[in-house]
Amino acid sequence: MNDKTFDPSTFVESFRNSLAPLLRAQTESLKALDRFAHHQYAIAGDYLEYGLAQAKAAVAAKTPNDLLAAQTELSTRLTEQLRARAQEFSTIAAEAQTMLNQFFSEATAKVAEVTKKAA
Repeated sequence: MNDKTFDPSTFVESFRNSLAPLLRAQTESLKALDRFAHHQYAIAGDYLEYGLAQAKAAVAAKTPNDLLAAQTELSTRLTEQLRARAQEFSTIAAEAQTMLNQFFSEATAKVAEVTKKAA
């Protein structure tokens, strides 16, 4: 008769090993989400600064030509800031996609390894 004792540490270890990739994916996803939220917050700050600068320019302008020149300069500066933010966003998206592809590659390799062992 086979006497098999129940080993809780083996059970916990196998459970931990099976969920480790999901925990890592969740951690990396939250990091990417945090970076995206900070990026959006920075864009909102850029627009807020632009609005305040527009209001200051409207109050400080002596002639319509002065106002037009100030608005043109402010709009050009905002355009450059938004172009830089778009580059940051593409970097964030590329890094997130790379991490996701790496996660799926590792998970697929692990499943293939377990399948080979079982067969």
